[in-house]
Amino acid sequence: MTSILVLEFLSAGGLHGDPAEAVLMPLGVSMRDAMAADLLALPGADLRVTVADCSAAPAEALAARLPPAQAARLHRTRAHPGQTLLDFLGEQAGAHDLAWVVAPETGELLPRCRERVGDARWLGSGADAQHAAARKSRTLARLAAAGLPVPDDLAAEARRWVVKPDDGAGAVDTVVLADRASAQRLAARRAAAGEPVILQPWVESADDQACSLSMLCGPGLPGGAEPLALNRQRIRVDAAGQVHFDGIERLATDPADPRWPALQALASRIAAAMPGLCGFVGVDLVRHARLGWVPIEVNARVSCAWVGLSAALGRPLAAEVLALHRRARTAAAAGMSPEVCDVAL
Repeated sequence: MTSILVLEFLSAGGLHGDPAEAVLMPLGVSMRDAMAADLLALPGADLRVTVADCSAAPAEALAARLPPAQAARLHRTRAHPGQTLLDFLGEQAGAHDLAWVVAPETGELLPRCRERVGDARWLGSGADAQHAAARKSRTLARLAAAGLPVPDDLAAEARRWVVKPDDGAGAVDTVVLADRASAQRLAARRAAAGEPVILQPWVESADDQACSLSMLCGPGLPGGAEPLALNRQRIRVDAAGQVHFDGIERLATDPADPRWPALQALASRIAAAMPGLCGFVGVDLVRHARLGWVPIEVNARVSCAWVGLSAALGRPLAAEVLALHRRARTAAAAGMSPEVCDVAL
């Protein structure tokens, strides 16, 4: 039996006491529960799933929703009082065959989680891809170097500017201003206070929608990536310019959608620009009237768009993530580029 640890950082107690905890916790719980349920639902899978939870987000409700046979293979664990979550993750990873981890990019947290787990057990993107994705500025530099459009391409014509954490998650501490000088002053104050901050043009959408692209990345996929869903992000900006994220809704999952060829090309170019992306990847993007699809950031991990996606597609996405991991590990063990590894999925 294969044992898999599912640890979503917030719902495991990793941001206890942080102001962002209350905002992000519902998203964290939904991702944790969806990942575990998708694993346990795999037909014929001989899997034991352990979910990391905490007193503020217990996993009993998940167990109650599962069929009895699946609930019997679900186990729960949590950090000891005073134990850091990174130490807890390292301890638990060693007791499982695989670890599927979701964590905010804040403070390079996701790469630090990966270091505790180790390459062989880590379900997800490689170190280089995670390093690039951990900071929005690094991501955009990679994409721009690969010839992809980025927000800074619109600096000369921008009507609004956004100031946000360079390593943030969600819309926490993200502010939109109409005046560039005011945005620059705000960014300077936050940088002086020690915050990694990024200032960039606010990309005006041609259809008044902020979007995200859910995709699988890894060896064996044509072009290194497969678009799964185009989603609309429910983004609102209040009177003070603070940005709020209120979830997503699916816009398209059908490859026959006329937008799909452009999305496939974008996904492949992102995968090429950020080698090592593997498994589920989410890309925030906006369709600009002149530039087309403009990537805003790349999340090299499960995002809230994972929730319900297997059911929407009628595909066992958790099984596909596991298969991509096996193929990437086979390629690494053989000293081969994952792109030429021919182990069947």
